[in-house]
Amino acid sequence: LPPLVVVGSANADIYLEIDRLPKEGETISARTGQTLAGGKGANQAVCGAKLEYPTYFIGQVGEDAHGKLITEALESGGVFVDYLKSVGDSPTGHAVVMLQSDGQNSIIIVGGANMESWPGDLPQKDLEVVRNAGIVLLQREIPDSINVQVAKAARSAGVPVILDAGGMDLPLPKELLDYIDILSPNESELARLTNLPTESFDQIKQAVDKCFEMGVKQVLVKLGSKGSVLFEEGEEPIAQSIVPAAKVVDTTGAGDTFTAAFSVALVEGKSPGECLKFAAAAASLCVQVKGAIPSMPDRNSVLKLLQK
Repeated sequence: LPPLVVVGSANADIYLEIDRLPKEGETISARTGQTLAGGKGANQAVCGAKLEYPTYFIGQVGEDAHGKLITEALESGGVFVDYLKSVGDSPTGHAVVMLQSDGQNSIIIVGGANMESWPGDLPQKDLEVVRNAGIVLLQREIPDSINVQVAKAARSAGVPVILDAGGMDLPLPKELLDYIDILSPNESELARLTNLPTESFDQIKQAVDKCFEMGVKQVLVKLGSKGSVLFEEGEEPIAQSIVPAAKVVDTTGAGDTFTAAFSVALVEGKSPGECLKFAAAAASLCVQVKGAIPSMPDRNSVLKLLQK
């Protein structure tokens, strides 16, 4: 099988459960603290591998404890890490997630090796694995210049590219838009990318039309509890409602699960409608477990849920 190749970020997510944020000069105690592997790239790669599709991850970690944590999480998730680099001059990317008891959370991100220490030109062997992929999945937590090189290499070999719009809040470079096949934002990312409101379906449709004008052919919009819609230029949109979850525990990683599961279904040759359904079922299983990577579902569970 031509593999799914995910190029992107790997983070150590440090979760702190607190009653409130500390005031200046104040020290408070957290109820719990744990460090889990995350980052959009790593999340999506583990999701692909757990759905039993051969998945390679291209990314960078530092030579530190967090780097080991991520490498182990990827390996135990079944991801091929032959192209994961360890860099000496940057720390592994990490995020401090402060979860307050009222449900608010505040996040501080250290880009580290995700944003720094990339070579100006990606090595040929990395581009080779991209050209031999069945599908390539990108996000926006690594430099745009790297995403552009990957998308160009994929396009030159006729490999479809999906860009999950999550990550940096900067405008998308035209050059990147020219080389991707499907752009996948959530409502707020779509609003930011187009500077248009996305409150109603009509507004979402207008924002998607603007994406078409920017050169994207297909837009896969993730609408949280309202499901998802795939828009293709000149075609009727295909809508998919959510697959109801017995109990929503933690929505972290649900968007990553959705995008990765959609990519797997697509590379396996399923129809757009079936891809949406498969992705919705995977996301539904994800929100029922705490954390991002620990909550990624396996293929059997997804197929079982779809049979119901």
